[in-house]
Amino acid sequence: MTDSWATSGADLHLELRGPGLRSGLMEALREAVRSGRLAPGTRLPSSRSLAADLGVARNTVADAYAELVAEGWLTARQGSGTRVARRTAPRPGPAAGPRAPAGRRPPVRRPPAHTLCPGTPDLGSFPRDAWLTASRRALTAAPHEALGYAGPHGRPELRAALADYLARARGVHAHPDRVVICAGFVHGLRLMARVLRDRRVREVAVESYGLDVHWDLLGGAGLRTPALPFDDHGTRTGDLDRQGALLITAAHQFPLGGALPPDRRAAAVDWARRTGGLVLEDDYDGEFRYDRRPVGALQGLDPERVVYLGTASKSLTPGLRLGWMVLPEDLVGEVLAAKGTSDWVTGTLDQLTLAEFLRSGAYDRHVRSMRLRYRRRRDQLVAALAERSSHIRVSGIAAGLHAVLELPPGTERTVVQAAAWQGLALHGLDRYRHPGVPPGRDALVVGYATPTDSAWPGALDALCRALP
Repeated sequence: MTDSWATSGADLHLELRGPGLRSGLMEALREAVRSGRLAPGTRLPSSRSLAADLGVARNTVADAYAELVAEGWLTARQGSGTRVARRTAPRPGPAAGPRAPAGRRPPVRRPPAHTLCPGTPDLGSFPRDAWLTASRRALTAAPHEALGYAGPHGRPELRAALADYLARARGVHAHPDRVVICAGFVHGLRLMARVLRDRRVREVAVESYGLDVHWDLLGGAGLRTPALPFDDHGTRTGDLDRQGALLITAAHQFPLGGALPPDRRAAAVDWARRTGGLVLEDDYDGEFRYDRRPVGALQGLDPERVVYLGTASKSLTPGLRLGWMVLPEDLVGEVLAAKGTSDWVTGTLDQLTLAEFLRSGAYDRHVRSMRLRYRRRRDQLVAALAERSSHIRVSGIAAGLHAVLELPPGTERTVVQAAAWQGLALHGLDRYRHPGVPPGRDALVVGYATPTDSAWPGALDALCRALP
């Protein structure tokens, strides 16, 4: 069988220019190296393969290679082939501009040595081996059509597995046909914002403390986000009025850390039934409760008025970009229309893997393991504070991946700055305050799940040194 461009080895695109084949090939290779298109260390095709690709004599390519080796552009070793030579990059000269005064150097910003910023699980604890096992099983069992373009609903295997898991673990009334897969919570919220706008909703009530990315997303869709009042018992859902929807973290308020009391959960659902509004439930870390069994999802009170949104970002890793929505029946078509005819954002193979991870029990085992790990960290945080700073109180329920540390009045900004001097990245509570809410108490939002096991002791020590 004769060699051809389709079977002869690694592809290398070159445009030969110049009066001769050899000189044209040499100049094309030099330009590819100069431009960075051929990186240092890149292995080039054999002279036989490249000659067949270019339709020239093998000796022409061999001679060009030999001369470029002599010039230092390429290297050639027995058994290693011909490669692009590794060259030392020239050091950039000083940038033009005003010079710092003599004897004074501009400050150098170093990345923090530790971080206790909330929102991320311990990425070092991602179950790589179990995930790879599930991936192999899922790929082996996947039908050929699963490897094609995916529809907006999401893979049926994952929707069925999620419906079973959410009913069992979170008290969600879920049918696979009402589950829509999305690329995390923000993607799901963006879809809902589009649907609400098309339904002529003008306002989505939000909590007094939360994430500005959510408020900005809703605002960008043309929706106003008035903040509901709150007190020691949490968000006052009885104050809902003419808003078209409510966005709430009922099981574990972010970031204040409380659980919405039963009467206020009921008030939110009663408002939705009475007005035709919708409750958007962000169940971001509902599996992680340490002092009792987790509180069930709000959606269980009325599946036709509550949109349940969940994600693998806290239980596994945000890098998966996998989330899910459990929708009222009359919303499914509208959400699918908003998502489009094809799913361009959630990978099929990861969906199949997560489905296998759920069905095999590996997800439950991982959640139980992380629940114990995070509970130990929270206990260590509380014990360290009791030992070193008796006037600092941890508020909120024993749950989730973060804790709120109450500070003496007027000290929040000072403590955050002191933590930065200790090489610790830390967020104050005021960072999460809605713009329409007046300043409240001073506190820290400590993400104790964020560090790896090896970094956790150092981060905890830096925190205690920064506290007043």
